[in-house]
Amino acid sequence: MDLSALFAKIDEKKDEYLNIWIDSVRLESPTHDKARVDALGNYFKEYASARGWEIEVYPEERAGDVISITMNKDAKAAPFALSGHMDTVHEVGAFGRDVVRVEDGKIYGPGVTDCKGGIIAGLLAMDALRECGFTSRPVVMYLQSDEEGGGKFSNDTTINNICAAAQGSVAFLNLEGMKKGCATIARKGIATFEFTVHGRETHSARCAVEGANAIHEAAHKIIEIEKYKDHEGLTASCNVISGGTVHNTVAGECRFVANVRFATMAQLEEFKKFAKRLSKEVTVPGCSTEVVLPRVRPAMEMDEKNRSLLCRLNGIWAKSGLGELKPNADVGGSDAANVSAAGIPTVDSLGVLGGKIHTLLEFAEIDSLAEQAKRIAAAIACI
Repeated sequence: MDLSALFAKIDEKKDEYLNIWIDSVRLESPTHDKARVDALGNYFKEYASARGWEIEVYPEERAGDVISITMNKDAKAAPFALSGHMDTVHEVGAFGRDVVRVEDGKIYGPGVTDCKGGIIAGLLAMDALRECGFTSRPVVMYLQSDEEGGGKFSNDTTINNICAAAQGSVAFLNLEGMKKGCATIARKGIATFEFTVHGRETHSARCAVEGANAIHEAAHKIIEIEKYKDHEGLTASCNVISGGTVHNTVAGECRFVANVRFATMAQLEEFKKFAKRLSKEVTVPGCSTEVVLPRVRPAMEMDEKNRSLLCRLNGIWAKSGLGELKPNADVGGSDAANVSAAGIPTVDSLGVLGGKIHTLLEFAEIDSLAEQAKRIAAAIACI
């Protein structure tokens, strides 16, 4: 395919897609609000239908429905997969009456970089390929609906469905916000350990002979967990503790959470053993501790399949004048980890360039929309 014609088509359509980007951001879509996430999904279904693309819906009860959009469905080559998440973090109205602001080459709004900008860049690439006559392989855009919640509203079925559907893909590009000059091929996994400490509640004046302060016991455990920081790339922090009733009564029970980030699944297994041992240790006589691990987002481990994919992409981008991207290992979690763990060659963070994500000042660089669409389109056309 003539990449110069393809890139010219993207430049021709970039203003149209800026308006689509603005529309998608105005459709606020907090993770927990199924109706609003589905409304955004319906917007994208109408968009895909107008272009004659195949639409498949994966229904969910609590989370928004996952949607896949496929062009060239009947092509015989292995599919090329793209993915971005529709859900965002802020409550409706947090950004004010008009949630989108465009000024000085930037666009501001909820999810403008994380991750609606990436979705729009991917759709722009697909549409330009369509208009330039690309038909040699299927291209599938998976619209995830439960990413910011880490899969808790769907019990991971949204990302599991995507992983199953994407099997056999020649490549999977996840369109999270980009770090300038980099592409992500490794990410930390995330585990949340919940500790419940039981003690004996009593009047503060009687604590020396009757009480067993659960908060004191929890404090000792938190100190031990904090010592685990930077243990071969694993970090642990305790950011939430709750317990006690009034100032003059020894706490009989409290809870705290340890947020653990790990580079490999082996590191997680080691921390599980540590947490189990720690729960059995008693510093304050009369106390006991339980620990549960309700949710885990896997690590995207640095492996050969992802390195090889990025190497192939860099070759394409170098020849097309777009420039190579350095391999990056990120500390944040992502759906790309699940996809990579499912055995699919994956590169992450190929969405738009922006900053201050998860804040009321989240922004994206408008020019990065066309630039990233060109990277995505070139990868699809040449791989």
